[in-house]
Amino acid sequence: MIKHLLVIIFLCCLFACTGEQEPGNSAINRRALVSRNNVILNAVDTLGALSVGNGEFAFTVDATGLQSFPEDYENGISLGTQSQWGWHSYPNEGHYVTEDVLEEFETCNDKSIPVAVQHSEGRKGAATHWLRANPHRLHLGLIGLELLKENGEPATLDNLKKIHQELDLWTGAVTSTYNLEGVPVRIALYGHQEKDMIAFQVESPLLAQGRLKVKFRFPYGKECHVCPGYDWEHPERHQSDVIRKKDGQAWVQRTLDSTAYAVGIRWRGKGTFSQLQPHEFELSPEKGEDSFECSAWFVPEVQEGIIPDFEATRQNSRKQWADFWNSGGAIDFSECTDPRAAELERRVVLSQYLTKIQCAGQYPPQETGLTFNSWYGKFHLEMHWWHGVHFALWNRIGLLEKSMDWYGQVIEEARRTAIRQGFDGVRWPKMAGPAGRSSPSGVGEFLIWQQPHPIYFAELFYRKYPNVETLERFKDIVFESADFMASFARYDSTDGRYHLCHPLIPAQEIFPAEKTDDPPFELAYWHYGLGIAQEWRQRLGLPINENWREVTDKLAPLPESEGLYLPAADALEAYTDDDNRRDHPIVTGAYGMLPGGPMLDTAIMGRTFREVMRKWDWQSTWGWDYPMLAMCAARLGHREQAIDALLLPVQKNTYLADGHNYQDQRLRLYLPGNGGLLTAVAMMAAGWDGAPEGKNPGFPDNGKWKVKWEGLERMP
Repeated sequence: MIKHLLVIIFLCCLFACTGEQEPGNSAINRRALVSRNNVILNAVDTLGALSVGNGEFAFTVDATGLQSFPEDYENGISLGTQSQWGWHSYPNEGHYVTEDVLEEFETCNDKSIPVAVQHSEGRKGAATHWLRANPHRLHLGLIGLELLKENGEPATLDNLKKIHQELDLWTGAVTSTYNLEGVPVRIALYGHQEKDMIAFQVESPLLAQGRLKVKFRFPYGKECHVCPGYDWEHPERHQSDVIRKKDGQAWVQRTLDSTAYAVGIRWRGKGTFSQLQPHEFELSPEKGEDSFECSAWFVPEVQEGIIPDFEATRQNSRKQWADFWNSGGAIDFSECTDPRAAELERRVVLSQYLTKIQCAGQYPPQETGLTFNSWYGKFHLEMHWWHGVHFALWNRIGLLEKSMDWYGQVIEEARRTAIRQGFDGVRWPKMAGPAGRSSPSGVGEFLIWQQPHPIYFAELFYRKYPNVETLERFKDIVFESADFMASFARYDSTDGRYHLCHPLIPAQEIFPAEKTDDPPFELAYWHYGLGIAQEWRQRLGLPINENWREVTDKLAPLPESEGLYLPAADALEAYTDDDNRRDHPIVTGAYGMLPGGPMLDTAIMGRTFREVMRKWDWQSTWGWDYPMLAMCAARLGHREQAIDALLLPVQKNTYLADGHNYQDQRLRLYLPGNGGLLTAVAMMAAGWDGAPEGKNPGFPDNGKWKVKWEGLERMP
């Protein structure tokens, strides 16, 4: 008996030690934490559209529970159906290539480099447009309801009454109920977590009356800078063909120029699937039934066998979402007495859901994820840090792993860019599609802060898995990134220093490419990245790279004047000229995103941080700026200001009812803000290398922030 009791005590202690919760805190009731932050809407909210998805695919719905009224939502959170594999290009009739848009720019040492920039006229202008717009992410199709009023007229969104819609975060279900002329409708929607598909169940007397049908509409690709991604104006440019229909299943084959994909549709119960227009189909349940089930599977090519039904998708979603929430990190703010804590918890929980379904796929995400297109649906590599680092800190590094592999897939394209410009190694693109071809830009092609990101990511993997397999897997990405960084830095014999010199635009994008040198964040990131790459060589038993060491040891100091760090070496009036107090206050990232190191004087950074917070054009900032400021404040020991920065009351720090980070009328959602929030909160709770001892080193110790957490990782 005593022996058995000792075994039980031992096992309990073992489980407690491996549960990764913060010392002194009891395990968090994760289901209660997640469920109290479910999204509930009791009216039409075009900025509150809800999505289901799995990281590779997402499907966004309106108040009906499907995509019935897309026009009403176009200026809100639009109704997207997007995947990581779904891309389209217009025919390249002009045979445009990057060389068509290259322009020479002078750099240090009387040299010049070719840069792919934007042009507006002639062949260069046409090439610019095609290269930027293609490929563009494809809207795969709308699935909505056709609701008829009693007089036979189509219902409008305004006709829906007694709306109640809920996103159950724990199961991934979106349940929508409403009345049409007093007749109730209920729809339950799930997204499959291993297939790019959705399934839904409709319950309503309208079915028996023949007043509710399911409509499928398939668009052409849209080359738009920011838009839903569909084009209904060119039906002649694409095809939608029913190629198989039998036993409650149908397959629609889609062909758009060189792009092809298929949609498999399965329904339970008697129904008729028919084509109404060239790209419009209708699924009509048989009259007399009060319920109906349907699933739709989006795939690159037709699949054999049975399409999973509603019940299979429901069970898959419920299990996979429970597994997600029960794994990785969790933070509970329920015992905090600061009145802002509940809102912070809501943002944190919803951001975990959104980044899981929008940012956890095989490619780096676009800033608007899989909801609607921004910058033609392409991804911005400088934003990958904000999209991805939080997955590692929340102990879900596997969700970053998928997109990390993409760097290896495009390494040859990145090498061609470096060779073209006369540099060693690989130069990672800024704005790109799956193939990694960088898009011409008057700003993006001069950015460099995306370059060390893969080194930072690789180090996060090594911290999680410190073994030879990790080193071998990512060493080429790390070493080739570092080779470029070392060759990009130019030696100046007059001061014996290596400089990051023009043409470049820093992360604070307001400075001209032709005149900007030595931005402080980029200098600090160069020093950090080259140092990590050197450590990787040592871990692999390789000799020190003398070129990297030469650059690191002689890198120009962070520019400063009158005790403040400057945005760049020539920005001597940075804090007396109000025009320079706008856009990203990235100077604070050198001791927020990064750990500082020997290049950084914390006293100078402290004064710089206070000056930024004292006066800045907050309307020109963006969603990830506030977490960046919070991380800087935390490292400086300014805990109260860390919370103030994280919850700064400005428009672009708005989090909508569905959890999306609203920026402005054009960019209604902005996932770098969500990812940045998760990064900062994890860092403030679990700490960072060299953080003060004790609980929650980044949160105020005023007694109002009793933050409970478990399963988080320390930040570098």
